[in-house]
Amino acid sequence: MKQLILFCIIALISFTGCGSSMMADSAANTTVRSVPGGGGGGGAATADSLSKPPMPMDMSAAADQIPEPQKAPTERMIVRNADIRLESGSPDETQTKITDAVKAAGGFVIESSQSSTDGSTGRDSISMKIRVPAEKFDATLAEIRKSADRVVIETIKGEDVTEEFVDVEARLAAKRALEQQFIEIMKRANTVEDALEVQTQLGDVRSEIERIEGRKRFLQDQTALSTINVEVRTPAAFAANSKGFSYRFVEALSSGLDFALDFILGLVSFAIGILPFLLFIVLPIYLIGRYFWRRRQKRKTAAEIIEEELSSET
Repeated sequence: MKQLILFCIIALISFTGCGSSMMADSAANTTVRSVPGGGGGGGAATADSLSKPPMPMDMSAAADQIPEPQKAPTERMIVRNADIRLESGSPDETQTKITDAVKAAGGFVIESSQSSTDGSTGRDSISMKIRVPAEKFDATLAEIRKSADRVVIETIKGEDVTEEFVDVEARLAAKRALEQQFIEIMKRANTVEDALEVQTQLGDVRSEIERIEGRKRFLQDQTALSTINVEVRTPAAFAANSKGFSYRFVEALSSGLDFALDFILGLVSFAIGILPFLLFIVLPIYLIGRYFWRRRQKRKTAAEIIEEELSSET
């Protein structure tokens, strides 16, 4: 009887353990099937596959696959220049005002020239070539207009160099990448000839890079600083014509005498200038020609005499 009770207890414990194991397996299988992304394997994923850590990803390959971020739109690059002609009763004072306005805007004067004329019809003029920051272009131009009495001519020109600047940057990036490739090739060169050939190619690429960088700096300078050409002149003088008939007659007579005197002096100058030509070229040619002509005439005369004698004898 005791043996039968002990057997029943052992059987009950075994049955309880088997049921727990079956429930655990069922729960595990249920968990695996609920994992998203396992449908591609037809439900073959197991709990062991979940316990394994993910395989490390190749960072270089991943970096190559990462798309480059799109660059923000490039700001428009405009080259702005102006030519302006002014009239002022005092060009020197106007020049001083313009110079002060340019310095206040952070610019500078590149060239400056001044010309003065004598007489009532002459006009004094001052020419200036200045450069100012592009953001102060309009303000400086307004100050220049205020510095004179009147604006005669004003011309403003603008050139969009954005496309060229973007192209220059693209070519520069390509040349720098090519330079790095040549450097890597040079490191792997096995012979001196290969190294020299790569060095030649590398030198050409670097020269091209310097040229492109120079063009880029030029475009940046032209867009950062605007050029203004200024010309300041005194107002044109208009005098009333109050000359009488007698004054005009005397002036016309004086002009006629001056013309006649100039004509005579011109003839004298021509004669003096042509005299050496007559003495050293024309005169020798004339004497030589005359000598041969006389000699020919003498031969002709002798021939006529002989012919006459022969005719008389017959």
